[in-house]
Amino acid sequence: MAAIPKVALLLETSRQYGRQLLRGIARYARQHGPWSLVVSPGHFERELPQMRNWGADAIIARIASPDMAFAIKKLGVPVVALEASLEKSACLNASLGISEIRPDSAAIARAAAEHLLERGFRRFAYLGLADCLWSYERQAEFKRYLADRGFESVAASTPFNPEKDDWEEERDSLARWLRELPKPIGLMACNDDQAAKVLDACLRAGLTVPDDLAVIGVDNDELLCELSDPPLSSVALDLELAGYDAALLLDEQMSGRSDGVHEVVVKPRWAVARRSTDVIAQDDRVVAAALRFIQDNATRSIQVPDVVEHAGLSRRSLERRFMASVGRTVLQELTRCRLDRAKRLLLETNLPVERVASVAGFSATKCMTRAFRESEGALPHLYRQLHK
Repeated sequence: MAAIPKVALLLETSRQYGRQLLRGIARYARQHGPWSLVVSPGHFERELPQMRNWGADAIIARIASPDMAFAIKKLGVPVVALEASLEKSACLNASLGISEIRPDSAAIARAAAEHLLERGFRRFAYLGLADCLWSYERQAEFKRYLADRGFESVAASTPFNPEKDDWEEERDSLARWLRELPKPIGLMACNDDQAAKVLDACLRAGLTVPDDLAVIGVDNDELLCELSDPPLSSVALDLELAGYDAALLLDEQMSGRSDGVHEVVVKPRWAVARRSTDVIAQDDRVVAAALRFIQDNATRSIQVPDVVEHAGLSRRSLERRFMASVGRTVLQELTRCRLDRAKRLLLETNLPVERVASVAGFSATKCMTRAFRESEGALPHLYRQLHK
């Protein structure tokens, strides 16, 4: 009888990122195990000397330093590492032949940028972290994506050291930077922790969120986001799927079915809107009112004439001002809002496709199907199968 593999999991449990990865790993172990899972939620480097005593057959770990990477490699067991914070650590992992779980920073940045664009912002800022490769990758793509759309005024990021202990000094510095930014402005923070710091610094700076400055983070740590003041919008990541895929890769390596260095990519799901971005940043007040009307009523099967009537303009005048301000027609904006709602319903519920179309505000299932084909290149039920 084959021995049950012992898998050590050195991932923090205090944040959504680690917890969701662990859920995916546990799901794989249930379906394809049994595995004996040893979870160490912190003090990773102190746990490494115990690995030999534990008799771990494989490891999934956050690599906290080059020394930790070397120590893990010496154990001689299959390893999948959570993305290295330091660029030198990432290069070291590759040279040591350690597979990694890495976020799709480009796709994450695009999701955040699109969320801010949809709310009408034309000025943008980014707040990152020092010494974090993934933060600089997100910043670069955020600026590139917006520049491709004609918005080159992305304010330079102000990186802060996560090891710094003096939050009072850091908050004053951050408040000064935020106060000097042009307003209104949409800001992407590299993760939810940094976004929460922005919200706190806005209080110090006397800035109103989201009217002066709208803020979106990354990870969608629900507890942190809901406890923030105001509640924080955030890009949700498909972490459970990444955890499942990391466990699959580890299983293949333990059994000898796979070798070499591989990457498990964490994809974004969508931007979860909360009050920190609940604003329409439009200089054209008529367009702003029309956008708000669409957002509030898109699921009620309103049509373009209803929006025109609410705006109090001729259809031609509204369409002209809409295109100049938003870059989309009124119908395209209605469809976009309904499509966003339909995607969430497909992934978060088990409602039949026909019911999803109705709840999302489409006049008929065929209208939703056509929208999905044009936007996603897939029918709604296939979209659900691919992404759920």
